[in-house]
Amino acid sequence: MKATLSLAACAVAAALLAGCSGGMPTNVDGMLSAGTSLAKAATLSDADVKSLSDQACAESDKTNKIAAANTTYSKRLVKIMSGLKNSDVPNVNAKVYMTKDVNAWAMANGCVRVYSGLMDMMTDDEVRGVLGHELGHVALGHTKKAMQVAYTATAARGAAASAGNGAVAALSQSQLGELGEKLINAQFSQSQETAADDYSFDLLTKNKASTKGLVTAFQKLAKLDGGKSSMFSSHPGSEDRAKHIEQRMSKAS
Repeated sequence: MKATLSLAACAVAAALLAGCSGGMPTNVDGMLSAGTSLAKAATLSDADVKSLSDQACAESDKTNKIAAANTTYSKRLVKIMSGLKNSDVPNVNAKVYMTKDVNAWAMANGCVRVYSGLMDMMTDDEVRGVLGHELGHVALGHTKKAMQVAYTATAARGAAASAGNGAVAALSQSQLGELGEKLINAQFSQSQETAADDYSFDLLTKNKASTKGLVTAFQKLAKLDGGKSSMFSSHPGSEDRAKHIEQRMSKAS
């Protein structure tokens, strides 16, 4: 949190210096508003995060083709999500994006999206393991932290722009799209990834669903693009994560 607040202070200071150095006229009200946005990013409440997630998810839905409810993909997803009940993530709303990309993600408002490309290469158990992992990032607060980082970056650019163009009262459509992209492509730490893996394992176990799918999902992702899939590109590697789950399975048996 201290680092984020420091970024806010630096951004406002930079905007002040720009106005005092003979550059564009300084809009002080705009700078103060942008500075407030930066400080707010460091302390986004759960309600703030949900609201931003609602907007970012809606914007993402506008730019992607969503599988109709009567399609095989949507019917599969309903079956898959039935094995992920009681996830500690309220208002889960899962849909399929029709794209060959291999990805899946979840936002703090319960918005869960899985790409048809991932479903094409995985079994129901494997997709369920992956989505359990994504729900884990939400339930454990990782997604909220990712939102703070993404929002801070957007607010920082707003501070710079406010030096001549006035403060941005709300995120524009393009900014919401960018915010969504940052969340979708967020990189989590090793400890966060492992915690989300364990959360998925525990959730699957609680629902009496197969945990083996989580192992084979990682193994498939390890082979994708030489193990450099953008989906789980952070450390530890997919192979190591598969072994970790196998160890948990052996202890549970």
